Amino acid sequence: MNARLNFYGSSITPNFAKYINSAGKVVTDSTLPHATQELVKIRASQINGCGMCLDMHTKDAAHAGETAQRLNLVAVWREATVFTEAERAALELAEQGTRIADAAGGVSDEVWAKAAEHYDEEQLAALVCLIALINAYNRLNVIVQQPAGDYQVGQFG
Repeated sequence: MNARLNFYGSSITPNFAKYINSAGKVVTDSTLPHATQELVKIRASQINGCGMCLDMHTKDAAHAGETAQRLNLVAVWREATVFTEAERAALELAEQGTRIADAAGGVSDEVWAKAAEHYDEEQLAALVCLIALINAYNRLNVIVQQPAGDYQVGQFG
């Protein structure tokens, strides 16, 4: 399978990626726990059907010490007992933030309040930016049908 567009064969996409990656570094360097960041990226990517991002973020999470059990249960986090209440709040916010077009009111006040119980203002800001960022990456990869499976940990940074 080949992508519809070679991201590196254009002058636009590498420059766009450079800037979007810089924005992502702000989130990566925040106090939002790294495990939570990876779980959120994985869940949004599952919802959006982004194989490339799932390949990348599951491998990165495993490399960082995340367990196979938790990675395998991200899609069913509501039924799984392996996630903290804070992680559950982040995953719920990620789901509603990703499915924003499907909900008349966007993210509910209840979901926001749950997240705010576990994260301070800076972490909430990082979480919101992370959800927006991974959704942008998902859309880029899904639109061009970027193949998945060949990602190597650290490949892009």
